Amino acid sequence: MRERKVIRVQDVMTNDFAMVDGLITIKAAIEVYKARQVTALLVNKRHEDDEYGILLLSDIAKKVLAQDRAPERINVYEVMTKPVIGVDPQMDVRYCARLFDNFGLAMAPVLKSGEVVGVVGYNQIVLDGLLTD
Repeated sequence: MRERKVIRVQDVMTNDFAMVDGLITIKAAIEVYKARQVTALLVNKRHEDDEYGILLLSDIAKKVLAQDRAPERINVYEVMTKPVIGVDPQMDVRYCARLFDNFGLAMAPVLKSGEVVGVVGYNQIVLDGLLTD
């Protein structure tokens, strides 16, 4: 039996995110999404004892668009998920997939020493982590 190579989160994570302030409007957040062409917006900590947040397009679709709310009148902090569950860059992608399943996640920041170094989602886990040569 062939031994499986361990694929770590750091091997599949992406830097495809932007950091924003929770006080910006959803309209401004959408503009950042479009301009930067990112897959996630991470919401910066407000102070040392705060935690990161995350804003996905699915959050905007469910909490703004589907509820017919005006994006120029809603702030990111009203829609984001916070605190966000982060993953370690050394985590095996199999355990990352289990974590996502256990907590209903689709994407998470990769945190090293409390700082965001990337993001990882099912796309990266499956496309880059499942089939290896």
